[in-house]
This record gives sequence, C-alpha cells and structure tokens, in this order.
Amino acid sequence: MDMQFKSYFSVRWEKYFVSAELPITYFYTDQPSEADLEESTRQGRCLICNLNPVREGRSFVYSADTPGCTGGKRYTGFSQTLRPNFEYFLSCGIPGELEGERYKKTPELVEEHLQRNPPFQAPAEYLVFKRWDRLMEEDQPVAVVFFATPDVLSGLFTLANYDYANTDGVIAPMGSGCASIINYPYLESASATPRCVLGMFDVSARPCVPEEVLTFTVPMRRFEQMVANMDESFLITKSWNEVRERLL
Repeated sequence: MDMQFKSYFSVRWEKYFVSAELPITYFYTDQPSEADLEESTRQGRCLICNLNPVREGRSFVYSADTPGCTGGKRYTGFSQTLRPNFEYFLSCGIPGELEGERYKKTPELVEEHLQRNPPFQAPAEYLVFKRWDRLMEEDQPVAVVFFATPDVLSGLFTLANYDYANTDGVIAPMGSGCASIINYPYLESASATPRCVLGMFDVSARPCVPEEVLTFTVPMRRFEQMVANMDESFLITKSWNEVRERLL
C-alpha cells in the first residue's frame, strides 16, 4: 500500500463523506503478520458476520482451514466444491431430507447459475481483512469494501460512473454476501474496465449487518481512479453538499 495514497483518500473521505464509516479492505498472502493473526477472532460460521470486528478496527485472517460454510470457502477461492445437493439447497430442497433456501426456482436454474459462475483459485494461503486506516505498507489490497447507507451509496455510485461512458460502472449480480464482496470484485479486478459491485442482498447474511446497510466493493485499480476524480467531481457541488450535511 502506498502510504501517501492511503492518506490522500482518508483526507478526502473525511471531507466529502464526513462521519461515514471507513471502508475495509482485503488481500491474499502466504505470510500474514503475527499482529493480524493475534487480532483475528471468529464470531460464527458466516464470513460476513466475522467482518464486524474488522469494521471496528481489528484484523481477520481467513483460510481454507477456518471453520465456516462451504459457500464462503468457494467464493474466497479456497475451495472449488460445494455441499452435496447444493442445487436443491439453494432452490426447493428435498422433502424430508433437506430444507431449501428457495433463492432459485429450480435446481436446474442453480446448476446453470454455477456453470455461468465457475470458482476461482485463491492466489495465496490466507485472506486478510483490514480496515483502511489499519493498512501497512506491505499490504496490497485487492479491493475496498464500503458498508454504506443510501446517502453514502449514492455518492459512491455516482463517482463510479463519473468517468465511464457506459451505464454499468456498478453491477449487482446475484450471489451470497461473500460472493458480492470477494468473488465478483476479484474477477472484475482482472478486467480492462473493472466495475464496482453493489451487494449484501443475501437474505441469509442480512442479519450480520445493520438493516440500512448494503456493501459497495471497488477493485483496487478502479478505486485509485475514483479517488483521483473526487476533487473535480460532483462532490464539490452544492447538490452533494445537501446530501453531505445529512451525514453529519
């Protein structure tokens, strides 16, 4: 992490988004620091729930060996498999055997969804989550994750489309909470024109976040472009200032 860029964004975040929550970041590594390992605590099976301490300033280190759901392992790249009968689990279930979540109408739709969204391989042994202000020079974030309210989301959304001619600078693909902040942004980071990902629509993960909060995840290369645009964008206008005052 470029420490000058870290400070550059922090100053502008406080200026334009005042008291809004700082984002968290994540990066893959084969050698997490002792400090990050010591701070890391697990609060449940769902990866999203384990990010609440990160939002408060602690580190969380995740790996293939961390207890948790199979979805979390797949959408972080630590596993290429899912639980048996997953196509029924995500859809209608199996009477007397498996309760379905009913997020897809049929098992066949689940299978097609999985074919269209193949798993990826994690590039290192560990995945470390840290809040923006806790980043060290040796940390190299893949993406930046905002847990944001509607007013903050409006600013991030508009900034994400500020220098794009097309209309899909932000996408909201169907998926689990961890897919929306890790899997999709990780894949977007390899694109020539990476898009931001609006997420946390996963009903199962919603209890892990406040009722008014969604996530907005930005691949790091795109984040650098967005930050560079802040001082000349709508953020300096009276229109944004009216919204900004509601963030105070």
